[in-house]
Amino acid sequence: MKKFDYMEKFGHEQLVFFHDKATGLKGITGIHDTTLGPALGGTRLWNYATEEEAIEDVLRLSRGMTYKAACAGLNLGGGKTVLIGDPKTVKSEAYFRGLGRFVQSLNGRYITAEDVNTSTKDMLFLSMETDHVVGLPGKSGNPSPVTAWGTFAGLKATLKEAFGSDSVADKTFAVQGAGQTGYFLIKYLLGYDFLTDTYTKEKAKKIYFTEINEEHIARMKAEHPEVEFVAPSDIYGLDVDLFAPCALGGVINDETIPQFKCKAIAGSSNNVLKEDSHADVLREKGIVYAPDYVINAAGLINVYYEIKGYNRVNALNDSELIYDRLLDIYKIANEQNISTHAAASQYAEHRMETMKNINRTYIKR
Repeated sequence: MKKFDYMEKFGHEQLVFFHDKATGLKGITGIHDTTLGPALGGTRLWNYATEEEAIEDVLRLSRGMTYKAACAGLNLGGGKTVLIGDPKTVKSEAYFRGLGRFVQSLNGRYITAEDVNTSTKDMLFLSMETDHVVGLPGKSGNPSPVTAWGTFAGLKATLKEAFGSDSVADKTFAVQGAGQTGYFLIKYLLGYDFLTDTYTKEKAKKIYFTEINEEHIARMKAEHPEVEFVAPSDIYGLDVDLFAPCALGGVINDETIPQFKCKAIAGSSNNVLKEDSHADVLREKGIVYAPDYVINAAGLINVYYEIKGYNRVNALNDSELIYDRLLDIYKIANEQNISTHAAASQYAEHRMETMKNINRTYIKR
């Protein structure tokens, strides 16, 4: 990968490498665009096979965060941190406090939070060294149930676009991943109301799920035996109404698209398209695709309210607006005969350009 060529092509501002010999901390922070405000994005810990793989991930993820914040109406830019290491062995207080010092050195240009293989406990260690961390216990906390709540709102908008009704009662679903957001999304599909902590809402006709973590598989089977487990390789070809990717990215690709029998795709995964052009292929197949950085924005919305002064009700209400934003994006796609992915990019770029023009007016602060 020619890093500067990639950064120039996609508009990245900064790529920062850091290493701490004492703790074995190795990571990269990507800052994509700060037009709307400081870059915010979680810290992902993954045992990457190569450094090039880690670089590609942080560049893709940070760019996605810019578009996510813009589409969500937040005054934030996009960033991300990836840490290279085995989550089972590298974690310690010193490890995450070391990361906190590197985050602090960016002087507020970047704000982080938990992500894959990091937790609110880990963020507490960061907070001992930096002010620029959100998603802490006692504040917004674990973002997964809120992310899934917003994803559920977006899923219903996608059903409305694909089938004319947003009801889940007569629909079938295939959920890929049941560890964090996928776990909660399945609960919502089963009628669980996050606001009242009761099973009071309509229930999906049938749900299939897949997962690679044995503990997560066992939990789902124990709590919801009516949800049917399938092998990871079988999830794409199921004859269902909607496929919900809630694991890692790149799962919509040349190999999986021919297997799809669903009419809609809506889930919480980041960078679910292997290539942007795959959105066009989905459109040609008549599959309604909910752009990932629009539908999964509730976690970001939740921690944004922590920066402002956390209010749970306001964060959840704002998360439910994902329903309306997706309907607006579907309308753009239909009117211009373009993919929903292209329509979402247009939606985000219009807001960034509008705000850039407003910022030309000098105000003394």
